[in-house]
Amino acid sequence: MHEIIIIGSGPAGFTAGIYAARAGLKPLLFASSVALGGELMNTTEVENFPGFPEGIQGPELMQHMQDQAEKFGTEVVYDDVTSVELEGDVKRVTSSDGKVHEAKTVIFATGSAYRKLGVPGEEALTGHGVSSCATCDGFFFRDQTIAVVGGGDSAMEEATFLTRFASKVYLIHRRDELKASKIMQQRAFDNEKIEFIWNTEIKELHGSSGLTGVTLRNTVDGTESELDVTGVFVAIGNDPRTHLVHNQLDLTPEGTIAVDGRSSRTSVEGVFAAGDVIDPSYRQAITAAASGTVAALDAEHYLAALADK
Repeated sequence: MHEIIIIGSGPAGFTAGIYAARAGLKPLLFASSVALGGELMNTTEVENFPGFPEGIQGPELMQHMQDQAEKFGTEVVYDDVTSVELEGDVKRVTSSDGKVHEAKTVIFATGSAYRKLGVPGEEALTGHGVSSCATCDGFFFRDQTIAVVGGGDSAMEEATFLTRFASKVYLIHRRDELKASKIMQQRAFDNEKIEFIWNTEIKELHGSSGLTGVTLRNTVDGTESELDVTGVFVAIGNDPRTHLVHNQLDLTPEGTIAVDGRSSRTSVEGVFAAGDVIDPSYRQAITAAASGTVAALDAEHYLAALADK
């Protein structure tokens, strides 16, 4: 019987592991067989994580976090969780090998996944000109011509933010009207650096070591054209990874796991959540790490209360 099982190996998961392990709780952390380290594994230079004034590569930062968690006693398992049973005093977590792991508490730090375009060149160029996070990567596109894909508030916000760095921002939308709120639309329309390309989608991304341009397809007449850009920011939404807890934990209207106020407590006693899976707004490595701290402390307090009983 484990005191704590942590599901997820991004900044929230590993930070929860550090705190739980330092408290002597010997957490078991499922790091996944394919998605170890979360979204930061697809990020090259990270310049906004405190403590690294010269910046650090995303995978390197995640390796540091893992090393620190393991140093204090977190057991990391490179396997996927296929199902969970959360009701009752004993939580059951089943891994892909069919083994059932029991624990008094569970922390979900499963993160979220940015929606992708699903076009040729996207996988190879992610982190090399293709990004889903303007606040993470915008600085690297100073004085360059870039594009943002999307039509909602997040796309307008990213495009407007990126004009601080880029010399030109194309906003590509597959329809002839936006889903964004009127105020966000107007900010984008009023920005002289932003040019809208309507009724258009990206068909293919080009480049070897870095993005050099895209092939566009008109969604009305099917005609194709080329656009020279060195950056594409995909802002078509993201999906919290909550598939394991459907019908077991309460979710918010945004689809994230619901927690009690600023805590990590979910709708089931002994179950906690942290990171992007509870955060529809910020989705930054540092906020996820802080959230992992909260989850570990909440779980520690819960276990202490159990012991007192």
